[in-house]
Amino acid sequence: MTKLGRLLIVEDTPSLSRTYQAHLRDEFDHIEIADTGAKAVAAVDAQAPDCILLDLKLPDANGLDLLDRWSDAALNAPIIVITANGSMSVAVDAMRRGAVDFVVKPTTRDRLRVTAQNAVQNFQLKKVVENYEAEIDRSDFCGIIGKSLVMQGVFKSIEAAAPSKASVFVTGETGTGKELIARAVHDLSPRRKAKFVAINCGAIPRDLIESEIFGHVKGAFTGATSDRAGAAELAEGGTLFLDELGEMPIELQPKLLRFLQLGEYQRVGDSTVRKSNIRIVAATNRDAIEAVRQGKLREDLYYRLHVIPVALPPLHDRGADILLLAESFLARYSSEEGKRFEGFTRDAEEWMISHNWPGNVRELENLIRQVVVLNTGGSISRAQLPTVEAVQTMEPRREDAPAFAAADPMPEPEYGLEPLWMTEKKAIERAIALGGGNVGSAEKQLQSTPSTIYRKKASWADS
Repeated sequence: MTKLGRLLIVEDTPSLSRTYQAHLRDEFDHIEIADTGAKAVAAVDAQAPDCILLDLKLPDANGLDLLDRWSDAALNAPIIVITANGSMSVAVDAMRRGAVDFVVKPTTRDRLRVTAQNAVQNFQLKKVVENYEAEIDRSDFCGIIGKSLVMQGVFKSIEAAAPSKASVFVTGETGTGKELIARAVHDLSPRRKAKFVAINCGAIPRDLIESEIFGHVKGAFTGATSDRAGAAELAEGGTLFLDELGEMPIELQPKLLRFLQLGEYQRVGDSTVRKSNIRIVAATNRDAIEAVRQGKLREDLYYRLHVIPVALPPLHDRGADILLLAESFLARYSSEEGKRFEGFTRDAEEWMISHNWPGNVRELENLIRQVVVLNTGGSISRAQLPTVEAVQTMEPRREDAPAFAAADPMPEPEYGLEPLWMTEKKAIERAIALGGGNVGSAEKQLQSTPSTIYRKKASWADS
């Protein structure tokens, strides 16, 4: 059995203190006895015990006064009060002043052992829970808002990765905040005083991306009218963030790999070899392993960068974070627009929680900004939020997406999107669940009619 540490017995009757010591010697590693209040205070000041057994009637002090003293000092140990006075008022008073339990004289060996074991174990468990709650309450981490367990895990990964020199590989759907993660890694790292430089590999023309990363000299290509430093040079001593790595041209990837391996590069059109000391954070919204299989991403480059993985969850998996983010965006854009809003009504919050958010945090941010611009103030209700179809229309089209829908009437979900009927199905089922199975309640939330809801449910059953 694991022993409970140090016990301090504060009791002025020698026979009783020896009895308690005999009862508890198998429970604690060390037991100390103090027969006065002054000795008890000196013992605690010298070395804080793991548990205190406190008599309330002492020759030089009142045990309740000692309780007050130790509570004010935030003593990190449970205190069990033991006294001949069995009145409930004394017990309640002692508990209010910080005691964790109350034992009346005379007591049995088993009663005393169980009380001591429960007091220490419950006190330790309480500390674990308080520490856990303190971590969970960290809802703003380097500007990243998130109180959910999954985001707390992400924050821990960032804290562990930041002091290292190893490359970080961030994955997540478009709009989940991958650049914020990269910036947090930089801001918490020893490189924080140097520059953070971000490159979006999917937004730069193929024939210019090498120049953007490594720079060029005058005359290296048409339009190169002067020497220009690239991101690798600008980020010297700091962090280079390569966003959407999966979009990098395959022919450039060997040069990037060599740069990572040797810490050397050349500007486009230049023969001078330059040294570099930077940290790489890469990110992609694609399945990196599948990109390797398809030959779009070099396997050796992937494993060179995929040292510390950080996976960002989609917004619909973050629970109450949705409302935290919505409130943060509302406060920001209300201030920008010079308007005063009082938050969201219950039906608006229920809709936001139930919505699938295919565009993730970016979609939510755009929605809140739209609502702030189009309304004058007050509480935001469900009626002021756009419909599911309108929200989907707001989502920016990917540059590599076709301008028109494919001929196939039921395309496979891509880039986090899904068929409209499936989004409707999820929204209706969620509304019915929130209404306790009541379709009438669901129709109010969805601003629809019972016949429409029943008709759609029937169509799902037939499909």
